[in-house]
Amino acid sequence: MKQKKKALPVQTSLTVAGVPSERQKQFFDSRARFIAYGGARGGGKSWALRRKLVALCLRYPGIHCLLVRRSYAELKSNHLYPFLREYGALLSYSDSEKALLFRSGSRIDFGYCDSDRDVLRYQGQEYDVIAIDEATQLSEFRFSIFKACLRGVGEYPRRMYLTCNPGGIGHAWVKRLFVDRRFRQGENPSDYEFIPALVYDNTVLTRSDPDYVRSLESLPDRLRDAWLFGRWDVFEGQFFPEFDTAVHLAKHADLPATLKYFAALDYGFDMLAALLLGIDPDGNIFVLSELCEADLTLSEAARRVASLCRSYPVEFVVASPDLWNRRQDSGRSGFEIMQSVVGMPPMLPADDRRIPGWRVLREYLSTTGGKEPKLRILPTCHELIRSLPALLCDPNRPEDASGEPHSITHAPEALRYALMSRCPPPVPHEFRFVKKSSKNSNR
Repeated sequence: MKQKKKALPVQTSLTVAGVPSERQKQFFDSRARFIAYGGARGGGKSWALRRKLVALCLRYPGIHCLLVRRSYAELKSNHLYPFLREYGALLSYSDSEKALLFRSGSRIDFGYCDSDRDVLRYQGQEYDVIAIDEATQLSEFRFSIFKACLRGVGEYPRRMYLTCNPGGIGHAWVKRLFVDRRFRQGENPSDYEFIPALVYDNTVLTRSDPDYVRSLESLPDRLRDAWLFGRWDVFEGQFFPEFDTAVHLAKHADLPATLKYFAALDYGFDMLAALLLGIDPDGNIFVLSELCEADLTLSEAARRVASLCRSYPVEFVVASPDLWNRRQDSGRSGFEIMQSVVGMPPMLPADDRRIPGWRVLREYLSTTGGKEPKLRILPTCHELIRSLPALLCDPNRPEDASGEPHSITHAPEALRYALMSRCPPPVPHEFRFVKKSSKNSNR
């Protein structure tokens, strides 16, 4: 491993023009390992990111930084030219190295990452500081590769700075880590800090271009909420903008006494998503519980689903039709393997047509004309509640949901299978009482 040179004495006599806002000062002062700055448009994120990187390069001679954006063309227009205009007296640009160079030996490399193939070029690389501009344009897989590059042997800070707006392929993981703060095993909450930025915080912009602020204020309601106020539950490209936790969540006390139960699952080794549902005599559907778990074999998945359904008289479980295909390794289908597990309710192949299925789901969510939605979800179904509003529109087929990021598609797919199964509602003389216990709630 290449050793870094010993840091030179700190430069203290240099002054750079420009006064940061209070939010930008928070961004500069943060000592978290991963710092996300953003939320709304016009918050001064790009200027703050450049200022922080230059400050680090001046404060720590020999430090090695990486600035990443989706394409190199975006880097040039959004950062290279402003770097040279704002800090040209302090640095030089090497086109052959695609880097900004400081006399002290510090450097800022420019990198791009538009695909998973692009990010693999960074495996094994070491950087003291990594800055990802527009982080919501990167998948969580790409983010994980860059995290692994944040290492070295010099006595430098190891930090990753991210700027972000709601929306994009990375919306779900940025929101999970920095906004919702829902951490997985191995993720240290103290490593992550989110600093919200609004256009109103950027007094330089509000004074110099008040028309820009007025243009944001005049946007349609949901777009204004995302772009002006930085709301992470509404954003450009959202597939189900009608989903609203204030409308579509239910409490146990809201559940009718008469329900017929059924379940739906989307199986993959990367994730099993299973939902337990109930339908009332009026055809309203309630999602009562969920099970979302990774790395399960077919038989293990069936045992988990059987456990989810154990306390309820489940009529059937609807699942993706590909489970009925015979497997080359065993000669048995996934259906045969799962159905043979004791306690597994009868399985039925789903109507898995995508666009018709999403249309049906949209109808169940609809509140047009002030009507009550026909679909409601218990708050314990965390994964479905997180994933449904995070689905993006397919850029090539606007009526279909995008398959990326893949991690958020499983629970909505299971819900689509459930609604397309068209389970008939119970007749008046059937009484199936909902359990008030939450022991089968989300795992």
